[in-house]
Amino acid sequence: MFNKNIKLILAAAVIGMAVWQFTETNIGNGIMLILLSLMFIFLYFKNEIILLAFLRLRKQDFPGAKRWLDKIGNPEGALIKKQQGYYNYLNGLMISQTNMNEAEKYFKKAVELGLSMDADMAMTKLNLAGIAMTKNRKREAETLLSEAKKLDKHNMLDEQIKMMKQQMKKMGQPRQQFGKAATRGSRR
Repeated sequence: MFNKNIKLILAAAVIGMAVWQFTETNIGNGIMLILLSLMFIFLYFKNEIILLAFLRLRKQDFPGAKRWLDKIGNPEGALIKKQQGYYNYLNGLMISQTNMNEAEKYFKKAVELGLSMDADMAMTKLNLAGIAMTKNRKREAETLLSEAKKLDKHNMLDEQIKMMKQQMKKMGQPRQQFGKAATRGSRR
């Protein structure tokens, strides 16, 4: 993995070589070098390690994705801001299976740094709402669910949001029913 600044330096150097090839009337070589420089520019904005981790997650290979993410030693130095958001998002997804407190930290950091796609931000807020719900922070969970609903423009998370709202309603019901049953029993 190259540092983000090295990618820009390589892109500039390859563009310089392309200009030199154009001046030497080697048009084919110049075009090929321009295409090569576009690859470095693409990898500046979309980190190759994060892309490989996403591919592992699509295959439900959590340990493989974790190995790829662990190759990023210093995310602040190696990644641009949005990539750092995705780094934290992916770590939060993987850790949410085992450690909710740690996952919450990663998800909050991802929201703070920002994500490129609204669907990813909606998924992050949905996960945060689930964590808040398990910690009995109902008001925070409701706020996060409404934010996730607004960000989910294609209704991809509609079923999950409905299920979470139903679970939140059930959280309040048993206490009320128990209270009513206890008062009926005392009247007899």
